[in-house]
Amino acid sequence: MQSVVIILSAGMGTRMQSDLPKVLHNIACEPLLIHSMRTAAAMDCQKTIIVAGHGSEEVEKVAINFNPNAEIVIQSEQLGTAHAVNQARGKLLDFNGEVFILYGDTPFIKPNTLKNMSKLRENGSNIVVLGFNTDEQNSYGRLIITEDGSLEEIVEFKDATDDQKKINYCNSGVICTDTNLLFDLVSEIENKNANNEFYLTDIIKLAKNRNLKCATVECSESEAMGINSRVELAHAESYFQEEKRTEMMLNGVTLTDPNTVWFSSDTVIGRDTIIEQNVIFGPETTVESHALIKSFSHIEGAHISKGAIVGPFARLRPGAELANNSKVGNFCEVKESQIGEGAKVNHLSYIGDAKIGDNVNIGAGTITCNYDGVSKHLTEIGDRAFIGSNTSLVAPIQLGSDTMTASGSVITSNIPDKALGIARSKQENKLNFAVKFFERLKAIKLINTKDK
Repeated sequence: MQSVVIILSAGMGTRMQSDLPKVLHNIACEPLLIHSMRTAAAMDCQKTIIVAGHGSEEVEKVAINFNPNAEIVIQSEQLGTAHAVNQARGKLLDFNGEVFILYGDTPFIKPNTLKNMSKLRENGSNIVVLGFNTDEQNSYGRLIITEDGSLEEIVEFKDATDDQKKINYCNSGVICTDTNLLFDLVSEIENKNANNEFYLTDIIKLAKNRNLKCATVECSESEAMGINSRVELAHAESYFQEEKRTEMMLNGVTLTDPNTVWFSSDTVIGRDTIIEQNVIFGPETTVESHALIKSFSHIEGAHISKGAIVGPFARLRPGAELANNSKVGNFCEVKESQIGEGAKVNHLSYIGDAKIGDNVNIGAGTITCNYDGVSKHLTEIGDRAFIGSNTSLVAPIQLGSDTMTASGSVITSNIPDKALGIARSKQENKLNFAVKFFERLKAIKLINTKDK
C-alpha cells in the first residue's frame, strides 16, 4: 500500500525561549525533526511532507539535507493542527493511499508502532489514533473510549470537563487514516473551541457522525513524549541516552560506567568493545569490535577499526580513520587522517591531514603542521617509520618507509626510505653561565625592591 507521512513542524515553541525553531533543537546531536523524519524513512513512504512555519527557511534546509526528496509546505499563520494538515492538501491531490500524521517535536515514535496502526486500519478501522496511559497531570487531549473499545471522541484538555480530565488515556496526536478521507473531514472542521483553532482531533467526531470506525493503538508514555521546553528537552535527552546505553549493552558492548557515556543517534559500536567512563560520541562515529575506548575521550565523525585503542583523554575529529590494532593515546588529537594498522600515536600529539602507514610509531609531542593560514596540506608517513618525540612535520611532506626523525626536529623536506631526518640547531654549552645569569637577575630584583 502506498503511504505518505505529514510531519507538523510549524509551531513557534514559545516555551523554549529560543530564536531557533523548536524542531531544530537537538537530542543526541540531531534535530528533533530528523528523529521524526527517520521514523518516516523507516516506513518506506512515497512522500514525506514537512509543514513548516516559524523559521521555515532553517527548517527546510535541515529537512532537505536529511532527505532531498522531502517536500516543504508553509503554514504562515498557526491556526491549529487541522489548518496545518490542510497546507499539505495541494501536494496530495493525486495521491490515493495511507497517511500518517507525525510531529516534529515528538521524536520517539517507533516505526513498529506506526505499522501496528496501519494493520489495525487494514482490519477495518477508518481512523487509528495513537494513545498512551499516564498517571501524570498533563494538558494532552483525552481519548473517550466506548464499551466496545472503539474511539468515540478526542476532547482537547482546555475543552474537557472535570471528569474527562481525570481520564488517563491521552492523545499523542499521531494519526493513521486514508488521505482522501483525511482532507474530506478536515474541510468540515470548525474553530468553535476555547482556542478558536481548527483542531485535527475533531475528525473523530465527524467520522463517527458518518458511522465510520475509529480505533486506538497504545504506546508507552515515553514513546509519545513531546518537547515543549528546555526542561522537557533535557528529560528527552536523558531518556534517549538510557535507551541507547541499554541497547548497546544488550548487543555486546561493555560500558564501564553507563551513565557517563553519551551517544549520538547514529553511533554504531561493535560487540566486545569496551567503553570506559566519561566518553562522548558525536555524530557519524563507528567503532568496530574488540576496540577499547578509554576514559574521557571525545569521538566525532571517526571510524575505529577492530582492536584499536583510543585514549584516555583522546580527541578524534571528523575524518579520523584508525586501522586494526592501531592506537591513539593520552591527550592526542587526530583529524582528517588515516592511522595505519598497528600504528601508534603517543602522548600529546596532533595529527591532522595525514596518511600514517602501518606499524608507525609517532613519538610524544609530534605535530603535523598542516595549515599555512590559507590551505591545508598533506603529511604522508610510510610503513614502520619512527618519529622522534617533539617532531614538527611541516606539510606538504613525505617520509618514506623505515625512516626516522631525531627528537626535537622541525622537518621541512621529504625524507627518503630508511633515512634519518635531523633538523635542529647544534647545542652549545656556556660554562658557568647559569649561575652568573641567576645572580644578575636576583641583583636586579633587589634593586627594584629597594626603589619601591
